[in-house]
Amino acid sequence: MFYIAVCDDEEYFRTREEQLIIKYMEAKGYHYKIEIFDLGSELLNLGNAISKFDMIFLDINMKEIDGIETAKRIRRVTKDTYIVFVTAFVTYALEGYKVDAVRYLLKEDEYLEKAIYECLNTIVYKMNYEEYKHTFEFQEGIVELYYEDILYVESNLHKLIFHMVTNDTDRYTTYEKLDIIDELLREAGFCRIHKSYLVNLKYVESIERYKVRLSNGDCLGISKSRYLDARNEFVCYRGEI
Repeated sequence: MFYIAVCDDEEYFRTREEQLIIKYMEAKGYHYKIEIFDLGSELLNLGNAISKFDMIFLDINMKEIDGIETAKRIRRVTKDTYIVFVTAFVTYALEGYKVDAVRYLLKEDEYLEKAIYECLNTIVYKMNYEEYKHTFEFQEGIVELYYEDILYVESNLHKLIFHMVTNDTDRYTTYEKLDIIDELLREAGFCRIHKSYLVNLKYVESIERYKVRLSNGDCLGISKSRYLDARNEFVCYRGEI
């Protein structure tokens, strides 16, 4: 699933960008969710949860906090999100390099559709994107879940609780062994940090002092026997040295 943010204080372009992204995603058959923001400050108010976005389309000339400063603050939270500047000006190239912007798109309606499609093709290619999904039998019913929608899986009192990214209150329960779910999800970037927890590394903010901090603010314990392996898996996933 693609998580996408559009942040622009001009209603026309905000709506236009959303429409073009939807058109692209529907044509490709991708699973996606788009969130709309009027101001950079509104986006930044999400805090660590910004890391859930795979890509952010960001206007540069905005009130209160401009797009360049917004992007700098986003980079303090995550280096993985693809930032795309949408602007009426072409004088910000150097600043864009500093925040690792993947593209500049000009606000010229005649060319915007082609530019957004080319940009999305590039990002999808860079992500080496593949949609992982599975149909689970939960107490709540049979549900097809995209792996990217799963924040973490918790084992509690002989049942598993699937905590979802889409909403902190969204949970699914099943009577299954965590070892089996671990085997199913491991190739999709999940890490076993405890006999009771399997976390999606995409949403891990930090690992330290035998604790994992997730992008939604949850803090989970790591067992001592799994601490080094969990740290190594996190480092490899982030591509850090």
